[in-house]
Parts: sequence; structure tokens; C-alpha cells
Amino acid sequence: MSWSSIHGHDAARDQLRTAYRRGRMAHAYLFCGPSGVGKRRFALEFAKALLCEAPPEDLTACDRCAACVQIAAGTHPDCSFVRKPDDKQELPVDTIRELIGTLGLKPSRGSRKVAVIEDADDFNAESANAFLKSLEEPPPGTTIILLATSADAQLATIRSRCQVIPFAPLSDSAIEKVLADHGVRDRATLDRLLKLAGGSAERALALNDPAVLDLRSAMIAFLSSSRPQSAPLLEVWAKFIEDAGKESAAQRRRASAALGLAVDLIATALRLALGGDVAGLEPADADKLRRCAERVGVDSLMELLDRCLDADHLVDRRVQLVLLTELVVEKFGRAVAPAVTDRR
Repeated sequence: MSWSSIHGHDAARDQLRTAYRRGRMAHAYLFCGPSGVGKRRFALEFAKALLCEAPPEDLTACDRCAACVQIAAGTHPDCSFVRKPDDKQELPVDTIRELIGTLGLKPSRGSRKVAVIEDADDFNAESANAFLKSLEEPPPGTTIILLATSADAQLATIRSRCQVIPFAPLSDSAIEKVLADHGVRDRATLDRLLKLAGGSAERALALNDPAVLDLRSAMIAFLSSSRPQSAPLLEVWAKFIEDAGKESAAQRRRASAALGLAVDLIATALRLALGGDVAGLEPADADKLRRCAERVGVDSLMELLDRCLDADHLVDRRVQLVLLTELVVEKFGRAVAPAVTDRR
């Protein structure tokens, strides 16, 4: 049934189902957790469960009725998914006012309406203030769901009006199930993707691409070079992101996946620098990363690791990906080049 497609969030599902059975559903929820762990997919199933016309059990969708089919297709008149426009850095107040107007209309198919705001991190003061009254006292039968990376990042006025549902990074077993759902079953491929996923099924899926090997090779060549050249790495990195297509969300998923790949390589170099071993690493790659670690040093690698993690956070903040990629590659070069100069 509906919830069988959701992996790794049983606690959140059970919490909502218990509240439903006790008649204590909140009118507004804040789903908080890292990007790529399935908050939107969970919200979609939650909306189906609330609006299903033939539920087989409490808060469970049948996946067959007209309401379930329409929600899955994005055409249900009583279910709204709102996101920040691709050309905006924040949620515009006009977008929120349009949603408020939609919520003010009577339900078309039953007694409930559901609204999902996908980019709750991107409220600005004007759009947040415009939404406060609807968030505190929505029309009867309305459930509002906000998707965010952190409760602490929300305005206090938003956070205080919602029940917070935490979403943790996914376990390897949960990510493996998601990958299997997408046809990835080869053991070697699964092991490689799980190693790079960082708790995100979305990142694992983005990394399931032959282009990943090209980008990884370019990163290793750059880090291990005595005279690193930025242009070849920038070209491969930019193409990896652009090949996601024109949709901003898809490009950002790829950008995050690329940074995850960089983090893995730097962390591997760190382990080698500290005398550790890395199972499954090809000898040639191990030699290159070991030489990089010896030349660059632990402190510089730690700093570079921090910068990559900071950049990954900025991906969620909707910065320009071209500039972000250039900055990361520049930091790579600064970490590697000074150590080369010192040896001359």
C-alpha cells in the first residue's frame, strides 16, 4: 500500500498515524531533515493518505481511487504543492498569497485540503508574515506541511505554529531499498553508491551515472597533480551538473552529489595521511591520494573538507551553481598549490 514505498521513516509515519487515530492531528507540520532523505515523497504519501477516498486502514492510501491518482499526477484540486520559482532566491509573497487564496476555497472532492510548501527554508519576512494567519488558523479541514532542512533555521513565528516532525539521514539499508526500487541491484554498484550517499537516497541516485567516474578521475588528477590545472576539472564538473537538464532542482541534486564525491575523496586522503587503509580503493587511486595527503598535510585537508561541507550547505540556499563550483575548485587549488611551492 501507500507507505510501502517510503523507506527509513517509520517513526514519522507511526507518529502521524497515532495522532490520527486519537483525533489529535495538527493543522500544520514542519518536516525537518537533510536534503535528499525523502521529505517530499513522504509528504506526498501523507497527502494521499489524508485525501484517499477508499482508505484500506487508518491514514493509509489505497493508491487506486481517483483522489490518489490525481495527487500522484499533481492534478488534485484540493492538494497544493508550492515551491520557490527557479529564478527566485526566496519564496515570493505573491506565491504565498496565491496559496492563501486557494486554501480559502471550499474543498472540491471531500472535506479536506492539503498544502505542501517545499521550500520553507526560503521564506522571507514579507512572505512569512503574509502566511502567519493561515498557518495559525487555516480553514477547517486544512492540513499544511512545510518542508525544511532545520527547525532552527525557521523564523520563530513559523516554527511555533507547527508541529515539528524530524527526518534523520537514511540508513544504508533504507538507501539500498530505494536504489532497488529504481532498478539498482548490482552488489558492487550498491556498495559504491552507499559509500558516497551520506545518508541521502537522492544523492545516491544522482551518483548512479557513468559521468561520476569521469568527475571522480578529474578530481583525483587535480588533487594529486604537482601542477594542478583548474580548467579541466571545472569543465568536467560543470558538465556533470549541466547534464541534469534545465530544471534547477535536478541541477542542485547533481551539484550536491558532486560535492559528496569531493568530500569522500578528501576524507579518504585524510585517512591515508593518518596511516589508515581504505578497503576497496584501487591501488593506483590510493597511491595518488596518499601522495596528495603527504604533500598537502592534514590541516589543509581538514580545512578543504570543511569548505566542501559548507559549499554543500550553500547548494540548499540556492546560490548560483557556476560560481559555487568555481569557488570550490579555487579552494582545491589553494590547498594543493602552496604545498608544492614550499617544496621548491
